[in-house]
Amino acid sequence: MRLDHVSFAAGPDGLASTAQRLGGLLGTDFIDGGVHPRFGTRNMILPLAGDIYMEIVEVLDHPASDKAPFGQAVRARSVLGGGWMGWVVSVPDIAPIEARLGRESVKGNRHRPDGTELLWRQIGVNGLLSDPQLPFFIQWQSPDELRPSNGATGDFSLACLEIAGDPQRVSEWLGETVEAPLEDVKVEWVAPNGTPGVVAVQLQTPHGLVRI
Repeated sequence: MRLDHVSFAAGPDGLASTAQRLGGLLGTDFIDGGVHPRFGTRNMILPLAGDIYMEIVEVLDHPASDKAPFGQAVRARSVLGGGWMGWVVSVPDIAPIEARLGRESVKGNRHRPDGTELLWRQIGVNGLLSDPQLPFFIQWQSPDELRPSNGATGDFSLACLEIAGDPQRVSEWLGETVEAPLEDVKVEWVAPNGTPGVVAVQLQTPHGLVRI
């Protein structure tokens, strides 16, 4: 169990403009990630050191976005002006999570602009919808060399997650201590002042620390 990626919902200006704005703050460009046909969304990504990546995601005008919990989560955050939607944990075997949550994971896929298809299974987005401090879980089915974190230069890394919430509540959701997926990542827990969830992410760049 480890931190896989952090997810930022595009604002009302759209995916490209949001990526340009955040890329300007970080001093780099995001990569076009492609479309999630099952979820009615698309993303742009930034590979980070430590097999982690950051994504900016946008909901599409597509029926899947109304039916799929992930599409609903993106739309809900974008309607509020965009911003951090959540964090995602990768597990080597999703079956124990399915057993603990009492339901099956769903298939996820993304078609990259070059035609490559990425495959995974995921579970727990409904938890994120009801309590945004909670991560959801994925198990990658594509080989390591195709994963979004591949291609990181080491110039950009996740320095700190700021989460409004209760680490005990998150530990209960994970089924083990919250330190398990976050052992290599600094986390600052703050008391929720409103809705819990990811408040900010600090990224180390060649130009210094940037807080988004």
